[in-house]
Amino acid sequence: MKVRQLPCDPGVTGWNAILPEAEPAKPLEGAMTADWLVIGGGFAGLAAVRRLSQLHPEAKIVLLEAKRIGEGPAGRNSGFMIDLPHDLSSKDYGGALEKDVRQTRMNRTAIGFAGEMAEAFGLGAEAWQQTGKTNAAASGKGHRHNLDYAAHLEAMGEAHELLDAGAMHDMTGSEYYRSGLYTPGTAMIQPALFVRGVARGLVSNRVRICEGSPVTELRRDGDWVAVTPKGRVTAPKVILAVNGHAESFGQFKGRLLHLFLYASMTRPLTNGENARLGAERWGLTPADPMGSTVRKISGTGGTRIIMRNRVTYDPSLKVSQGRVARMSRSHDRALAARFPQLAGVEMEYRWGGRLCLSWNGAPALGEVEEGLFSACCQNGLGTARGTLHGMAMAELASGVESDIVEHVMAQGEPSRLPPLPFTYVGANATMKWGEWKAGAEL
Repeated sequence: MKVRQLPCDPGVTGWNAILPEAEPAKPLEGAMTADWLVIGGGFAGLAAVRRLSQLHPEAKIVLLEAKRIGEGPAGRNSGFMIDLPHDLSSKDYGGALEKDVRQTRMNRTAIGFAGEMAEAFGLGAEAWQQTGKTNAAASGKGHRHNLDYAAHLEAMGEAHELLDAGAMHDMTGSEYYRSGLYTPGTAMIQPALFVRGVARGLVSNRVRICEGSPVTELRRDGDWVAVTPKGRVTAPKVILAVNGHAESFGQFKGRLLHLFLYASMTRPLTNGENARLGAERWGLTPADPMGSTVRKISGTGGTRIIMRNRVTYDPSLKVSQGRVARMSRSHDRALAARFPQLAGVEMEYRWGGRLCLSWNGAPALGEVEEGLFSACCQNGLGTARGTLHGMAMAELASGVESDIVEHVMAQGEPSRLPPLPFTYVGANATMKWGEWKAGAEL
Protein backbone atom coordinates (compact mmCIF):
# COMPACT_ATOMS: atom_id res chain seq x y z
CA MET A 1 0.00 0.00 0.00
CA LYS A 2 1.23 3.47 -0.80
CA VAL A 3 1.05 5.71 2.26
CA ARG A 4 -1.48 8.41 1.41
CA GLN A 5 0.13 11.30 3.30
CA LEU A 6 2.87 12.09 5.79
CA PRO A 7 2.53 13.84 9.16
CA CYS A 8 1.99 17.60 9.21
CA ASP A 9 2.51 19.28 12.59
CA PRO A 10 1.81 23.04 12.60
CA GLY A 11 3.87 25.50 14.60
CA VAL A 12 6.92 24.95 16.79
CA THR A 13 6.16 22.97 19.92
CA GLY A 14 7.69 24.82 22.85
CA TRP A 15 8.27 21.60 24.78
CA ASN A 16 10.83 20.52 22.19
CA ALA A 17 12.21 23.96 21.35
CA ILE A 18 13.33 24.72 24.93
CA LEU A 19 15.44 21.56 25.11
CA PRO A 20 19.08 21.38 24.02
CA GLU A 21 19.43 20.62 20.34
CA ALA A 22 19.22 16.90 19.66
CA GLU A 23 22.02 14.97 18.04
CA PRO A 24 21.70 14.76 14.25
CA ALA A 25 19.07 12.33 13.04
CA LYS A 26 20.15 8.93 11.76
CA PRO A 27 17.74 8.12 8.93
CA LEU A 28 17.42 4.63 7.57
CA GLU A 29 19.76 4.11 4.63
CA GLY A 30 19.89 0.95 2.59
CA ALA A 31 18.04 -2.33 3.03
CA MET A 32 17.90 -4.19 6.32
CA THR A 33 15.97 -6.99 8.00
CA ALA A 34 14.57 -7.16 11.50
CA ASP A 35 12.52 -9.46 13.70
CA TRP A 36 10.15 -6.64 14.56
CA LEU A 37 9.31 -3.31 12.95
CA VAL A 38 7.52 -0.50 14.79
CA ILE A 39 6.27 2.48 12.79
CA GLY A 40 5.85 5.68 14.81
CA GLY A 41 8.00 7.13 17.57
CA GLY A 42 5.35 8.45 19.99
CA PHE A 43 4.11 6.98 23.25
CA ALA A 44 2.59 3.88 21.65
CA GLY A 45 5.58 3.13 19.45
CA LEU A 46 8.17 3.61 22.17
CA ALA A 47 6.15 1.52 24.64
CA ALA A 48 5.85 -1.21 22.03
CA VAL A 49 9.63 -1.26 21.51
CA ARG A 50 10.25 -1.37 25.25
CA ARG A 51 7.80 -4.25 25.78
CA LEU A 52 9.13 -6.18 22.79
CA SER A 53 12.68 -5.81 24.07
CA GLN A 54 11.55 -7.25 27.41
CA LEU A 55 9.70 -10.17 25.81
CA HIS A 56 12.36 -10.88 23.16
CA PRO A 57 15.74 -9.71 24.49
CA GLU A 58 17.64 -11.27 21.59
CA ALA A 59 15.35 -9.94 18.85
CA LYS A 60 16.36 -7.25 16.39
CA ILE A 61 13.88 -4.35 16.60
CA VAL A 62 13.69 -1.33 14.30
CA LEU A 63 11.56 1.78 14.89
CA LEU A 64 10.91 4.20 12.03
CA GLU A 65 9.88 7.77 12.85
CA ALA A 66 8.86 10.15 10.07
CA LYS A 67 10.24 13.27 11.78
CA ARG A 68 12.31 13.78 14.92
CA ILE A 69 11.30 12.20 18.23
CA GLY A 70 9.51 14.95 20.19
CA GLU A 71 8.47 17.04 17.19
CA GLY A 72 5.22 15.19 16.53
CA PRO A 73 2.06 14.77 18.63
CA ALA A 74 3.95 13.07 21.47
CA GLY A 75 5.81 16.35 22.05
CA ARG A 76 2.75 18.58 21.56
CA ASN A 77 0.36 17.53 24.34
CA SER A 78 -0.11 19.14 27.74
CA GLY A 79 1.97 16.57 29.59
CA PHE A 80 -0.65 14.89 31.79
CA MET A 81 -0.58 11.09 32.21
CA ILE A 82 -4.00 10.78 33.83
CA ASP A 83 -5.00 7.68 35.77
CA LEU A 84 -8.66 8.47 36.50
CA PRO A 85 -11.67 8.62 34.15
CA HIS A 86 -11.18 11.39 31.61
CA ASP A 87 -14.02 11.15 29.10
CA LEU A 88 -13.73 14.31 27.01
CA SER A 89 -17.35 13.99 25.85
CA SER A 90 -18.67 14.06 29.41
CA LYS A 91 -19.54 17.19 31.38
CA ASP A 92 -17.36 16.05 34.30
CA TYR A 93 -15.08 13.34 32.75
CA GLY A 94 -16.90 10.46 34.48
CA GLY A 95 -18.67 7.55 32.80
CA ALA A 96 -20.13 4.21 33.84
CA LEU A 97 -18.75 3.19 37.24
CA GLU A 98 -17.58 -0.36 36.46
CA LYS A 99 -16.03 0.69 33.16
CA ASP A 100 -14.21 3.59 34.83
CA VAL A 101 -12.81 1.32 37.54
CA ARG A 102 -11.39 -1.04 34.90
CA GLN A 103 -9.97 1.78 32.79
CA THR A 104 -8.34 3.40 35.84
CA ARG A 105 -6.58 0.13 36.66
CA MET A 106 -5.28 -0.08 33.10
CA ASN A 107 -4.22 3.59 33.06
CA ARG A 108 -2.20 2.98 36.21
CA THR A 109 -0.54 -0.01 34.61
CA ALA A 110 0.57 2.25 31.76
CA ILE A 111 1.69 5.03 34.10
CA GLY A 112 3.70 2.50 36.10
CA PHE A 113 5.33 1.25 32.90
CA ALA A 114 6.22 4.81 31.89
CA GLY A 115 7.62 5.47 35.36
CA GLU A 116 9.78 2.37 35.14
CA MET A 117 11.19 3.61 31.82
CA ALA A 118 11.86 7.05 33.31
CA GLU A 119 13.75 5.44 36.19
CA ALA A 120 15.61 2.91 34.07
CA PHE A 121 16.80 5.59 31.65
CA GLY A 122 17.58 8.20 34.33
CA LEU A 123 15.19 10.84 32.97
CA GLY A 124 14.69 12.77 36.21
CA ALA A 125 11.74 14.58 37.80
CA GLU A 126 11.45 17.23 35.09
CA ALA A 127 10.66 14.54 32.53
CA TRP A 128 8.33 12.41 34.70
CA GLN A 129 6.96 12.94 38.19
CA GLN A 130 3.79 11.56 39.77
CA THR A 131 2.59 14.71 41.52
CA GLY A 132 -1.14 14.64 40.75
CA LYS A 133 -3.25 17.31 39.09
CA THR A 134 -6.11 19.67 39.89
CA ASN A 135 -9.41 20.18 38.10
CA ALA A 136 -9.81 23.97 38.27
CA ALA A 137 -13.27 25.57 38.34
CA ALA A 138 -13.74 29.24 37.45
CA SER A 139 -17.55 29.34 37.60
CA GLY A 140 -20.48 28.00 39.54
CA LYS A 141 -21.16 25.51 36.77
CA GLY A 142 -17.54 24.36 36.81
CA HIS A 143 -17.71 23.98 40.59
CA ARG A 144 -20.81 21.80 40.23
CA HIS A 145 -18.97 19.67 37.64
CA ASN A 146 -16.21 19.19 40.20
CA LEU A 147 -18.72 18.20 42.88
CA ASP A 148 -20.33 15.68 40.52
CA TYR A 149 -16.93 14.27 39.61
CA ALA A 150 -15.93 14.10 43.29
CA ALA A 151 -19.07 12.07 44.00
CA HIS A 152 -18.14 9.72 41.16
CA LEU A 153 -14.63 9.33 42.56
CA GLU A 154 -16.11 8.66 46.00
CA ALA A 155 -18.17 5.83 44.51
CA MET A 156 -15.02 4.46 42.90
CA GLY A 157 -13.15 4.61 46.22
CA GLU A 158 -10.61 7.07 44.81
CA ALA A 159 -8.68 9.63 46.83
CA HIS A 160 -9.45 13.29 46.12
CA GLU A 161 -9.44 16.68 47.84
CA LEU A 162 -11.70 19.65 47.22
CA LEU A 163 -9.84 22.98 47.30
CA ASP A 164 -11.43 26.36 47.96
CA ALA A 165 -10.60 29.64 46.24
CA GLY A 166 -7.92 30.46 48.81
CA ALA A 167 -6.12 27.18 48.25
CA MET A 168 -6.27 27.68 44.50
CA HIS A 169 -4.77 31.16 44.90
CA ASP A 170 -1.99 29.81 47.10
CA MET A 171 -1.15 27.21 44.45
CA THR A 172 -1.36 29.35 41.33
CA GLY A 173 -1.21 32.98 42.38
CA SER A 174 -4.49 33.49 40.49
CA GLU A 175 -7.77 34.81 41.88
CA TYR A 176 -9.63 33.51 38.84
CA TYR A 177 -10.56 30.11 40.23
CA ARG A 178 -13.48 29.43 42.54
CA SER A 179 -12.46 25.91 43.52
CA GLY A 180 -10.38 22.90 42.57
CA LEU A 181 -10.45 19.13 42.81
CA TYR A 182 -7.04 17.58 43.46
CA THR A 183 -6.29 13.93 42.66
CA PRO A 184 -2.87 12.42 43.37
CA GLY A 185 -2.38 9.75 40.69
CA THR A 186 -1.57 11.78 37.57
CA ALA A 187 2.03 11.85 36.37
CA MET A 188 3.19 15.22 35.08
CA ILE A 189 5.69 14.98 32.27
CA GLN A 190 7.71 17.21 30.01
CA PRO A 191 6.51 15.28 26.98
CA ALA A 192 9.31 16.05 24.53
CA LEU A 193 11.97 15.47 27.17
CA PHE A 194 10.31 12.18 28.12
CA VAL A 195 10.00 10.70 24.63
CA ARG A 196 13.45 11.87 23.60
CA GLY A 197 14.92 10.33 26.75
CA VAL A 198 13.06 7.06 26.32
CA ALA A 199 14.15 6.80 22.69
CA ARG A 200 17.75 7.44 23.65
CA GLY A 201 17.55 4.83 26.41
CA LEU A 202 16.03 2.16 24.16
CA VAL A 203 18.80 2.23 21.56
CA SER A 204 21.16 -0.75 21.85
CA ASN A 205 22.94 -3.24 19.62
CA ARG A 206 19.54 -4.95 19.20
CA VAL A 207 17.28 -1.86 18.95
CA ARG A 208 17.68 0.74 16.22
CA ILE A 209 15.66 3.96 16.00
CA CYS A 210 15.70 5.75 12.65
CA GLU A 211 14.39 9.32 12.70
CA GLY A 212 13.66 11.32 9.57
CA SER A 213 12.51 8.08 7.95
CA PRO A 214 8.87 8.36 6.85
CA VAL A 215 7.32 5.18 5.53
CA THR A 216 6.07 5.88 2.01
CA GLU A 217 5.00 2.34 1.17
CA LEU A 218 4.13 -0.71 3.25
CA ARG A 219 3.58 -3.99 1.43
CA ARG A 220 3.51 -7.68 2.15
CA ASP A 221 5.97 -9.75 0.12
CA GLY A 222 6.17 -12.88 2.24
CA ASP A 223 7.30 -10.69 5.14
CA TRP A 224 6.33 -7.04 5.46
CA VAL A 225 8.45 -4.47 3.62
CA ALA A 226 8.44 -0.82 4.70
CA VAL A 227 9.94 1.60 2.19
CA THR A 228 11.41 4.97 3.21
CA PRO A 229 13.03 7.67 1.02
CA LYS A 230 16.50 6.15 1.47
CA GLY A 231 15.94 2.56 2.49
CA ARG A 232 13.67 -0.32 3.41
CA VAL A 233 13.07 -2.67 6.32
CA THR A 234 11.84 -6.23 5.97
CA ALA A 235 10.25 -7.86 9.01
CA PRO A 236 7.71 -10.64 9.66
CA LYS A 237 5.71 -8.57 12.14
CA VAL A 238 4.91 -4.85 12.22
CA ILE A 239 3.29 -2.67 14.88
CA LEU A 240 1.66 0.42 13.42
CA ALA A 241 1.73 3.16 16.08
CA VAL A 242 0.73 6.24 14.11
CA ASN A 243 -2.62 7.11 15.75
CA GLY A 244 -4.89 8.87 13.21
CA HIS A 245 -2.45 8.24 10.38
CA ALA A 246 -3.60 4.62 10.39
CA GLU A 247 -5.98 5.83 7.67
CA SER A 248 -2.99 6.99 5.62
CA PHE A 249 -1.86 3.35 5.70
CA GLY A 250 -5.27 2.19 4.43
CA GLN A 251 -6.60 1.09 7.82
CA PHE A 252 -9.89 2.02 9.54
CA LYS A 253 -11.07 4.13 6.64
CA GLY A 254 -14.07 6.29 7.47
CA ARG A 255 -13.89 5.38 11.16
CA LEU A 256 -11.51 7.94 12.70
CA LEU A 257 -12.11 11.56 13.74
CA HIS A 258 -9.04 13.76 13.30
CA LEU A 259 -8.85 16.73 15.67
CA PHE A 260 -6.31 19.46 16.31
CA LEU A 261 -5.80 21.03 19.72
CA TYR A 262 -3.86 24.26 20.17
CA ALA A 263 -1.38 25.50 22.76
CA SER A 264 0.97 28.39 23.51
CA MET A 265 3.98 28.75 25.81
CA THR A 266 5.22 32.01 27.31
CA ARG A 267 8.74 33.31 27.23
CA PRO A 268 10.77 32.54 30.40
CA LEU A 269 9.37 34.43 33.38
CA THR A 270 11.56 36.73 35.42
CA ASN A 271 12.13 36.01 39.10
CA GLY A 272 9.66 38.75 39.99
CA GLU A 273 6.98 37.37 37.66
CA ASN A 274 7.56 33.86 38.97
CA ALA A 275 7.13 35.01 42.56
CA ARG A 276 3.54 36.05 41.80
CA LEU A 277 2.49 32.57 40.71
CA GLY A 278 2.32 30.45 43.85
CA ALA A 279 3.99 27.05 43.85
CA GLU A 280 7.01 26.23 41.68
CA ARG A 281 5.12 23.78 39.45
CA TRP A 282 1.47 22.90 39.01
CA GLY A 283 -0.95 21.53 36.43
CA LEU A 284 -4.62 22.40 35.98
CA THR A 285 -7.17 20.63 33.84
CA PRO A 286 -10.47 22.48 33.37
CA ALA A 287 -13.58 21.45 35.29
CA ASP A 288 -15.39 21.60 31.94
CA PRO A 289 -13.61 19.37 29.36
CA MET A 290 -13.88 22.16 26.75
CA GLY A 291 -12.10 24.69 28.97
CA SER A 292 -8.44 25.73 29.32
CA THR A 293 -5.64 23.48 30.51
CA VAL A 294 -2.89 25.45 32.27
CA ARG A 295 0.56 24.41 33.44
CA LYS A 296 3.40 26.16 35.18
CA ILE A 297 6.71 24.47 34.49
CA SER A 298 10.17 25.09 35.85
CA GLY A 299 13.43 23.59 34.67
CA THR A 300 15.14 23.45 31.28
CA GLY A 301 14.19 26.62 29.46
CA GLY A 302 13.23 28.50 32.64
CA THR A 303 9.87 28.98 34.31
CA ARG A 304 6.96 29.31 31.88
CA ILE A 305 3.19 29.10 31.55
CA ILE A 306 1.53 26.82 28.98
CA MET A 307 -2.06 27.50 27.92
CA ARG A 308 -4.09 24.97 25.93
CA ASN A 309 -7.61 25.41 24.59
CA ARG A 310 -9.63 25.31 21.36
CA VAL A 311 -10.18 22.28 19.16
CA THR A 312 -11.07 21.81 15.49
CA TYR A 313 -12.02 18.83 13.37
CA ASP A 314 -9.78 18.52 10.30
CA PRO A 315 -10.22 15.31 8.29
CA SER A 316 -7.34 16.37 6.01
CA LEU A 317 -4.95 15.97 9.00
CA LYS A 318 -3.57 19.39 8.14
CA VAL A 319 -4.12 22.92 9.43
CA SER A 320 -2.49 26.16 8.38
CA GLN A 321 -0.25 28.46 10.36
CA GLY A 322 -3.02 31.02 10.03
CA ARG A 323 -5.37 28.67 11.87
CA VAL A 324 -2.81 28.26 14.66
CA ALA A 325 -2.50 32.05 14.93
CA ARG A 326 -6.28 32.52 15.11
CA MET A 327 -6.76 29.81 17.73
CA SER A 328 -3.86 31.06 19.83
CA ARG A 329 -5.51 34.44 20.36
CA SER A 330 -7.76 32.56 22.76
CA HIS A 331 -4.66 31.61 24.76
CA ASP A 332 -3.69 35.25 25.13
CA ARG A 333 -7.17 36.08 26.46
CA ALA A 334 -7.15 33.13 28.84
CA LEU A 335 -3.70 34.06 30.19
CA ALA A 336 -4.72 37.69 30.73
CA ALA A 337 -7.94 36.71 32.51
CA ARG A 338 -6.19 34.35 34.92
CA PHE A 339 -2.96 36.24 35.48
CA PRO A 340 -3.37 40.01 35.16
CA GLN A 341 -0.15 40.29 37.15
CA LEU A 342 1.64 38.95 34.05
CA ALA A 343 0.61 41.82 31.79
CA GLY A 344 3.27 42.20 29.10
CA VAL A 345 4.38 38.56 29.17
CA GLU A 346 4.37 37.35 25.57
CA MET A 347 3.88 33.89 24.15
CA GLU A 348 7.10 32.61 22.61
CA TYR A 349 5.80 29.42 20.98
CA ARG A 350 2.43 28.53 19.47
CA TRP A 351 1.47 25.18 17.97
CA GLY A 352 -1.21 22.68 17.09
CA GLY A 353 -1.24 18.99 17.87
CA ARG A 354 -3.14 16.10 16.30
CA LEU A 355 -5.28 13.65 18.19
CA CYS A 356 -7.65 10.91 17.09
CA LEU A 357 -11.09 9.88 18.33
CA SER A 358 -13.66 7.37 17.22
CA TRP A 359 -17.42 7.93 17.20
CA ASN A 360 -18.03 5.23 19.81
CA GLY A 361 -14.85 5.77 21.84
CA ALA A 362 -13.26 2.48 20.77
CA PRO A 363 -9.54 2.28 19.94
CA ALA A 364 -8.14 1.06 16.61
CA LEU A 365 -6.28 -2.01 17.81
CA GLY A 366 -5.52 -5.56 16.84
CA GLU A 367 -4.13 -7.64 13.98
CA VAL A 368 -5.56 -5.80 10.99
CA GLU A 369 -3.74 -7.97 8.46
CA GLU A 370 -1.56 -11.02 8.95
CA GLY A 371 1.48 -9.87 10.90
CA LEU A 372 0.35 -6.21 10.96
CA PHE A 373 -0.85 -4.92 14.33
CA SER A 374 -2.44 -1.53 14.97
CA ALA A 375 -1.88 0.46 18.19
CA CYS A 376 -3.88 3.53 17.14
CA CYS A 377 -6.75 5.85 18.11
CA GLN A 378 -6.16 6.76 21.76
CA ASN A 379 -9.34 8.89 21.91
CA GLY A 380 -7.58 12.02 23.12
CA LEU A 381 -5.54 10.39 25.90
CA GLY A 382 -2.36 9.61 24.01
CA THR A 383 0.12 9.64 26.88
CA ALA A 384 -1.41 6.94 29.11
CA ARG A 385 -3.55 5.04 26.59
CA GLY A 386 -0.88 5.29 23.91
CA THR A 387 1.56 3.67 26.32
CA LEU A 388 -1.04 1.03 27.20
CA HIS A 389 -1.85 0.29 23.56
CA GLY A 390 1.82 -0.06 22.63
CA MET A 391 2.33 -2.52 25.47
CA ALA A 392 -0.82 -4.44 24.52
CA MET A 393 0.04 -4.83 20.85
CA ALA A 394 3.57 -5.98 21.68
CA GLU A 395 2.03 -8.68 23.88
CA LEU A 396 -0.71 -9.62 21.40
CA ALA A 397 1.77 -9.90 18.54
CA SER A 398 3.98 -12.07 20.77
CA GLY A 399 1.15 -14.43 21.65
CA VAL A 400 1.15 -13.34 25.29
CA GLU A 401 -2.13 -13.60 27.18
CA SER A 402 -2.54 -10.79 29.70
CA ASP A 403 -5.07 -8.60 31.47
CA ILE A 404 -3.91 -5.71 29.29
CA VAL A 405 -4.61 -7.55 26.04
CA GLU A 406 -7.95 -8.82 27.33
CA HIS A 407 -9.00 -5.31 28.40
CA VAL A 408 -8.09 -3.42 25.25
CA MET A 409 -9.41 -6.03 22.84
CA ALA A 410 -12.77 -6.14 24.66
CA GLN A 411 -13.48 -2.52 23.67
CA GLY A 412 -14.51 -3.38 20.13
CA GLU A 413 -13.56 -1.44 17.02
CA PRO A 414 -14.27 2.11 15.86
CA SER A 415 -17.74 2.52 14.41
CA ARG A 416 -18.26 3.93 10.94
CA LEU A 417 -18.70 7.71 10.71
CA PRO A 418 -21.58 9.45 8.95
CA PRO A 419 -20.79 10.83 5.47
CA LEU A 420 -17.99 13.42 5.60
CA PRO A 421 -20.08 16.58 5.06
CA PHE A 422 -22.35 15.66 7.97
CA THR A 423 -19.43 14.66 10.16
CA TYR A 424 -17.51 17.87 9.38
CA VAL A 425 -20.43 20.19 10.10
CA GLY A 426 -21.67 18.22 13.08
CA ALA A 427 -18.30 17.77 14.78
CA ASN A 428 -17.20 21.38 14.44
CA ALA A 429 -20.62 22.73 15.48
CA THR A 430 -20.65 20.43 18.53
CA MET A 431 -17.18 21.56 19.60
CA LYS A 432 -17.97 25.26 19.12
CA TRP A 433 -21.17 24.84 21.12
CA GLY A 434 -19.21 23.08 23.86
CA GLU A 435 -16.63 25.87 23.95
CA TRP A 436 -19.39 28.47 24.18
CA LYS A 437 -21.06 26.59 27.03
CA ALA A 438 -17.73 26.31 28.85
CA GLY A 439 -17.92 30.07 29.48
CA ALA A 440 -15.36 31.20 32.05
CA GLU A 441 -13.75 27.77 32.06
CA LEU A 442 -12.40 28.59 28.58
